[in-house]
Amino acid sequence: MGAIGGEELKKLEKLQMASAREERILVLVRLRPLSEKEIATNEVVDWECINDNNILYRNTLREGSTFPSAYTFDRVFRGDCSTKQVYEEGAKEIALSVVSGINSSIFAYGQTSSGKTYTMTGITEYAVADIFDYIHKHEERAFAVKFSAIEIYNEAIRDLLSTDNTPLRLRDDPERGTIVEKVTEETLRDWKHLQELLSICEAQRRIGETYLNEKSSRSHQIIRLTIESSAREFLGKGNSTTLAASVNFVDLAGSERASQSLSSGARLKEGCHINRSLLTLSTVVRKLSKGRNGHINYRDSKLTRILQPCLGGNARTAIICTLSPARGHVEQTRNTLLFACCAKEVTTKAQVNVVMSDKALVKHLQKELARLESELRSPAPVSSNCDYAALLRKKDVQIQKVKMYILTRLQI
Repeated sequence: MGAIGGEELKKLEKLQMASAREERILVLVRLRPLSEKEIATNEVVDWECINDNNILYRNTLREGSTFPSAYTFDRVFRGDCSTKQVYEEGAKEIALSVVSGINSSIFAYGQTSSGKTYTMTGITEYAVADIFDYIHKHEERAFAVKFSAIEIYNEAIRDLLSTDNTPLRLRDDPERGTIVEKVTEETLRDWKHLQELLSICEAQRRIGETYLNEKSSRSHQIIRLTIESSAREFLGKGNSTTLAASVNFVDLAGSERASQSLSSGARLKEGCHINRSLLTLSTVVRKLSKGRNGHINYRDSKLTRILQPCLGGNARTAIICTLSPARGHVEQTRNTLLFACCAKEVTTKAQVNVVMSDKALVKHLQKELARLESELRSPAPVSSNCDYAALLRKKDVQIQKVKMYILTRLQI
């Protein structure tokens, strides 16, 4: 890994502090055109994007409904909008945060057959193309781009880059959070290599035919790019510091009703697992939208456990909600919009992720130790209602912790 000089490290620390601010999840809505099957059955269009931020329910015959007829989001896209436009005007800024050392996630949510996989395939390719373009334009930094992909099928996690079907385990890491054990990670060489890996994932992912969709995704897919970068001029030196972040591209399986998808047997079992995990996701988002008071049930499903940083932690997140405009899907569309309304109230707190070498970290901690000891020798004026002895004890505890950490790093 590379390094950053003293002055640049100070700039990074300021950038890290400045970036650690709360921001709401970006919520985008994409209304697809009627499908060939919907046109063949003479389906009526009940939803319309009336401008860049609002979607309207046009069926005035359903009087007495307690649901709103208009919804407002960060951006809405009509059926004639291309995936390129959805990316450029919606997801691009979030996706490219990763090259600056900020974690980010983009995922598609909606009922089955609403266009999630189609959307996420395009978003992923456009984002990676822009990441490679950024790397080529910034030759002063050395970049490493790593690719991994998993699917969650019937609550079992499977590596999409491996032919081994053994379920992977989740583990809680004190520094990295929830991680997937033994997942394959490939270092990307170029665009052609990416295409090869995406083809492998597509071939391995579980799909099945239902009444609503000939190629229905039967699992949640998470593609992750981990990007590390460092200044070339300090490569190989001891006081190294690296920017490290990940971007997740999440293609969720679609919610479905057995009465509409006409599922049975294995398809019905898959649908039950999908709906259960999506229900947990909706519950988590609803609770987060009301604040972080009380227990948030991330661990109730593998999906929410993995997505925890994206939903309420150190990441910038964009959610693309895909919809069918057809009257026959009005309840499913309404449920998706209610999820989107909750999601836009959720906040995350992303920051630049700086990874120091042991030498740089010890130097940084030694400066912090000197600062704390200086404060003890020349304490600032204390208000009359402040417990001075307690303040001294607190500073002393901080000093002891820093000293122990420095000793630990020096012994490694």
